[in-house]
Amino acid sequence: MARTKKERCVTCTPICYLFGPLLSKWTKETIELGLDEYEAIRLSDHEKIAMIAAAKTMKISAPTFCRILRSAHKKVADALMNNKNLKICIQ
Repeated sequence: MARTKKERCVTCTPICYLFGPLLSKWTKETIELGLDEYEAIRLSDHEKIAMIAAAKTMKISAPTFCRILRSAHKKVADALMNNKNLKICIQ
């Protein structure tokens, strides 16, 4: 049986929830980015906060933060390279 997902502290919500290529009428696939993944990218890449400090900010362990960040980077790269929409889910 899997552990329950620990609540993560997210301090900043996105202004825009859907991003996509200009020719989005040809794009049928949408990649969903979780709010915790959005926050991990914001803290690590935008705010330039070290991994351990960012993990403490989100109230999670450093390995968990690393897994969330790796998943977020993979999803963003997939959306950019394969002409897909990127949707930030707030649930």
